[in-house]
Amino acid sequence: MEPRFISVTPNLVVSDIDRSAAFYRDVLGLPIHMTVPGAAPFAFVWLKQDDVNIFLNDRATVGELDPHLADKPPGGSFTIYFRVTGVDALWERISPHARIAEAINTKPYGMREFAVEDPDGYLITLSEEMGQR
Repeated sequence: MEPRFISVTPNLVVSDIDRSAAFYRDVLGLPIHMTVPGAAPFAFVWLKQDDVNIFLNDRATVGELDPHLADKPPGGSFTIYFRVTGVDALWERISPHARIAEAINTKPYGMREFAVEDPDGYLITLSEEMGQR
């Protein structure tokens, strides 16, 4: 059997896990699926909706488990690109509560999208294919 990729999950190191979990849950609308430990203070938060998963990892805990990551700053040039439906409704819901990196617009390649930054500076683009509206 030929190997194949099945899924990918962003595994983000964050400076304040409570703040980041609140952003992904309350602003983007992704429910918390699991935490480690089961009650705060958390070292890990798994957010999941349908087939979309995001892992958040507390920076201090990551530094203890993976020392090579201890000095790397969160954010940087990593981006997350979500394919969604209802992008205009998401814009209306999210834009008042997030740092806008790019206002909603229609791209020449047929996608309607906007971009925001999470609390650590990770760039998040939400995009809908125009033919699927």
